[in-house]
Amino acid sequence: MSHLAATAKLYAATLVRSERITPPDSKDDVRHLVFHRTDLSIRCQAGQCIRVMAPGQYGNKVHPRLYLVADPDTDRDGGTEFAICVKRHDYIDDFNGERYPGIASNYLCDLKLGDKVEFAGPFGYPFEVPANRKADLLMIGMGTGIAPFRALIRLIYEKIGSWDGKVRLFYGAKTGLDMLYMNDMNMDLAQYVYQPTFKAFQAISPRPAFDAPVDLDKALAQNAAEVWAMVQAPDTHLYLAGVSDMLPRVEKALADIAGSSAAWNQAKEAMREGRRWHEVLY
Repeated sequence: MSHLAATAKLYAATLVRSERITPPDSKDDVRHLVFHRTDLSIRCQAGQCIRVMAPGQYGNKVHPRLYLVADPDTDRDGGTEFAICVKRHDYIDDFNGERYPGIASNYLCDLKLGDKVEFAGPFGYPFEVPANRKADLLMIGMGTGIAPFRALIRLIYEKIGSWDGKVRLFYGAKTGLDMLYMNDMNMDLAQYVYQPTFKAFQAISPRPAFDAPVDLDKALAQNAAEVWAMVQAPDTHLYLAGVSDMLPRVEKALADIAGSSAAWNQAKEAMREGRRWHEVLY
């Protein structure tokens, strides 16, 4: 995403809703932020990105940061609303070893209702809905990568009305409490379980206290037959979203399911050539 122009036109938006979507006892503070804007010249789609211009530090005027669109535009109150999903981050300074709050994420999580932000975009990577409603949709993601999947699922079941192909979501988090839009407090995706074509599979870390990797590969392996059948189907679209570190583990899991790296690479190349491979990794 580094290729996105830093000189892109800026727009203003006002925060109208800030909801913590991780439970109070979770150490992770993840928020669903809804912004309203009156400029109707742009539209945000599921899976696209915006660049938020947070106030800068250490002599920098602004601190730009890309965020995935969690909800596409909704017309409201003479303008439009869109949402982003933000996890409050901190980082360790490589020089002194001290821990500091992330500039953009803390700025956004601390916004008050009515506060305005500047942003550029939206930028590419939309998760488009296939023209063929019988196509299978295979979604694999972690963390805030759930945002574009949530938007895509809502689009096909609410605006389109139904989906004839299989819709399978494999989503990972450190603990069950951290399942964004899927935990006991925010069962946002639970309303789709009655849809005959939709199934979601949760994967959590076996040792969250020790930052052990999420068992996303195990969840895929437990459903190997169906996953491989979907990958081989000529109309299946595969969507990946989340941190870039997840890609090697997901690809290894899919290669194991395929029986060899060669078989998996062949299937992946077929999806790429057919424009059925979609990813948003950051």
